Amino acid sequence: MGARASLVVHHLPVTKARINLGQVVRRAHLNKEYFILEKDGIPVAGIMDADELEDYLELRDPKVRAHIRKSYGEYRAGKGRPLEEFLSQPTSGKRGTKAARRQKA
Repeated sequence: MGARASLVVHHLPVTKARINLGQVVRRAHLNKEYFILEKDGIPVAGIMDADELEDYLELRDPKVRAHIRKSYGEYRAGKGRPLEEFLSQPTSGKRGTKAARRQKA
């Protein structure tokens, strides 16, 4: 989830959103804009990109939040390592490259 330069939130009557639903959905998906739909001036629903909604819903899961807390604690304790170091180490999986499998045969 990258940080946005600016948060764009539009308030829109439900009737106008219904007429322009395709455009509203496209802007929410492509431009990462948010739309708050209002009925008689009262906010009743929101529209946002589906990927971001899935991230939001995952964060509401207590197991995911506990995992994030644990990972952050490990990071704060200095148990992390640079990405370059992690990526430079060979994997311990049993499947190797095709060439490596041929050499073993």
